[in-house]
Amino acid sequence: MNKPTRQLTPAQALNRAAALCSRSEQAPGDIREKLLKWGLNTADAQQVLTQLTEQGFINEARFAHAFVNDRFTYNGWGRIKIAYQLRQKGIPPEVIDETMTAIDEERYRQRLVELLRAKWRTVKGREPRAAWAAMMRFAASRGFETGIAGECVKQVSRLDDQDD
Repeated sequence: MNKPTRQLTPAQALNRAAALCSRSEQAPGDIREKLLKWGLNTADAQQVLTQLTEQGFINEARFAHAFVNDRFTYNGWGRIKIAYQLRQKGIPPEVIDETMTAIDEERYRQRLVELLRAKWRTVKGREPRAAWAAMMRFAASRGFETGIAGECVKQVSRLDDQDD
């Protein structure tokens, strides 16, 4: 059962949100939702958000960089999926574009090859076209671009042919 949340004053909400932002980077949209959930009206929530931004607790670019790094490194997501999630969180397109350039191209391809090699073990026995299609779908589901995915799938299949 959900217990009703106690309504907070703007000062209490500011303190709670500042503590939350101190622990980890937060998207402004996520904090806005929390403020509204805590019982603040729209005007008070906007005022608290402004204060958090002015005090340096919230920074869209800093959040986007942390988000990109985490999702790429730990979740194995590609640029398309990361950018989509950032748009869902209300991050401006220019900030998204700037943070996407921070991903090193060589590291990006290397990470995709690692993911595809792990996937290759599960599709290896299939008919070649079916295996290729499964690998491409996998790369697309992770948010990698089709052109890069195709090149990396070729590389993985060649490496496997050399191992046999």
